[in-house]
Amino acid sequence: MREQADTGNRAASPDALVNAEGQSVRPADVRIAAMNLLARREHSLSELQTKLCRRFALPDMVASVLQELQRDNLQSDERYAESLLRQRLQRGYGPARIRQDMRERGLDEAAITAAHAAVEPDWFAVAEEAFFRKFGGSVDASPADDSSVRDEETLDPVARREAQQAAFKEKARRMRFMQYRGFASEHFRHLLDE
Repeated sequence: MREQADTGNRAASPDALVNAEGQSVRPADVRIAAMNLLARREHSLSELQTKLCRRFALPDMVASVLQELQRDNLQSDERYAESLLRQRLQRGYGPARIRQDMRERGLDEAAITAAHAAVEPDWFAVAEEAFFRKFGGSVDASPADDSSVRDEETLDPVARREAQQAAFKEKARRMRFMQYRGFASEHFRHLLDE
């Protein structure tokens, strides 16, 4: 019974609009939905706009509510960019991959650059951590220290060639992984050569 009364009040509200489904929507409804999304995690302006437009189908109202949220500093692309950067660093992603993820989420180049300047990641350390998390070992124990490589001189020429091809394939696999993660070759080349 209360829901019916509430729906009646919403329709009578002077600032309410009717969406495509014929439902009455007030700016307060949009703001509450946006606040609920922001309470869970930071969102870029673009992400919020997409989610709220999908739900309410009133892009003008959504845009005005989002401007209010930005004015109140409840939504900030800069804060979101820093949060996303830290999250991706913890997962072991490199600068190219992180920049691409940020662009896909609707962040502009200024917010991306500001986040990188604020966080100041050590890409060599991140690359090293990602490399050893995937392939095991540490800086002291790299794939080149493997006993099969040291015993290469004692092998016959055919076995030596096969060992070299296997080592080359493994090095190429590791290089592809690091490039896929978004690292430049200068960030991980020393890990392959050790």
